[in-house]
Amino acid sequence: MEKNKSQAMHKNFNNTGIHGAMTFGQKTIRAGVCIMLCLQSGCMVGPKYHQPAGATEGLAAAYKEMPGHFKESKDWKVARPEDAMLRGAWWKVYHDPELNALEDDLNINNQNIKLFFENFMEARALIAEANSELYPTLTLNGSATRSKVPMATPATAIITAVDLSWEPDLWGKVRNAIRNAQYNAQLSAADLENERLTEQTALAVFYFQIRGQDSLQKLFNDTVVADKKALDYNKAQFDTGITDKISVVEAENTLQNVEAAATNIGVARAQYEHAIAVLTGRVASNFSIPVQTLKNTPPSIPTGFPSQLLERRPDIAAAERAMAAANAQIGAAYAAYYPSVTLDASGGFQYRKLGHLFDSSNRTWSIGPSVSETVFDAGLRNATVHQYVATYNGALATYRQTVLTGFQQVEDYLASTRILTKQLGQQRDAEDSAKTYLDLEMNRYQTGIDPYVDVVTAQTTLLTDQQAVITVQVQAMTGSVQLIEALGGGWDRSQLPSPADVSKPAAPAQTAIQY
Repeated sequence: MEKNKSQAMHKNFNNTGIHGAMTFGQKTIRAGVCIMLCLQSGCMVGPKYHQPAGATEGLAAAYKEMPGHFKESKDWKVARPEDAMLRGAWWKVYHDPELNALEDDLNINNQNIKLFFENFMEARALIAEANSELYPTLTLNGSATRSKVPMATPATAIITAVDLSWEPDLWGKVRNAIRNAQYNAQLSAADLENERLTEQTALAVFYFQIRGQDSLQKLFNDTVVADKKALDYNKAQFDTGITDKISVVEAENTLQNVEAAATNIGVARAQYEHAIAVLTGRVASNFSIPVQTLKNTPPSIPTGFPSQLLERRPDIAAAERAMAAANAQIGAAYAAYYPSVTLDASGGFQYRKLGHLFDSSNRTWSIGPSVSETVFDAGLRNATVHQYVATYNGALATYRQTVLTGFQQVEDYLASTRILTKQLGQQRDAEDSAKTYLDLEMNRYQTGIDPYVDVVTAQTTLLTDQQAVITVQVQAMTGSVQLIEALGGGWDRSQLPSPADVSKPAAPAQTAIQY
């Protein structure tokens, strides 16, 4: 690879037109170029990077909260570890066309995703900046001066020159800087995918929250209709003298409380709708989501094996690339202990008249190396190495913590999904009992056995249980979304661009849109 790089560099020298434009010192310049190309294949100092081997120590064969540790619910099934993992558009497992359309809008118009994309593009540009340090600096100079001294004829000097300066990367300082930039660009790419997953997850959570609010709204609207009928019934009973005024007041108060609660539901729904508008890059004032009750059920989500999690979460990939970048910084810092060599070459023409400037007798040239070595720096180099070693160790701790947090989140949301599914079944049983309780109590009231206050108690019990069913249903749906996020969504490490990919020339930056 170094040989190919040298060949490409040699070709680059020949294409500059220097030796074609000049007819002097060709052998000397070519010899200098050959020396430079040989020096280019210098060694690399600093530690060699290895991915941390201890990240998978102590991993179980399966997640603790997977089937086998508990009895599955009839309402939700967990996919087996060997089932195919989610890929790409993970939200399609919910089979909700409206959610699909919103997620598509988010992927195009979300401003936070665009910010992280531009950060990635900036990181790619930094690779090109670092790579430029491998090559010589070539400058073209020209000047014309006229001077006069006593007892002499005024003189004119015209000078043209080409200067070439190059510091070969003998110890890998530049190459480590390039690797650092490449690894940071990969880190930025992983951060982009992590942000994309975060925004996609937030949208899905808000969407199911809205559907839950729509279900609550329908529940309270239906309850208002039923309570109005109950109030009319009690008024008729009072007018005929069958019941007393207190039953009318109780029915009226029950209706008023339900109407107030029904009105309050609009607050949360509006806020979730506005949040989705921002996520999809729209102005909240011009955005709305049609009313629709929650009909989704948590899908079967393939979790894979614990060892696969390290390859599926973009935040873990980003933390690992941060370690690689920090390791490259250590190598660049070690290079400062070694001497630096600079090769300078220049050539040109100098004469008093422009018409004869390029005559062979007016040629000038020079070529020669210079070597420098720091003798005393008051501990600067040692401190710099220690700084980057500490940065690497910190990145290692961050990586391990990210891995631990990832496993915690998967277990958390597997447990919450299991428990909430069980609770949902129990809550629906309680709702059925409350309906029976209300029917029985209504019969006792209508036959004059119990006062109307007992009916109000039964109504309140049923409404509370119905709200709980919807609340738990929403929690189960949002928990399944968060489980998908904890598993890395539809991403895996094979989608992370390689160092060669991020080093390719990026498309020209576009002008920002003016609002």
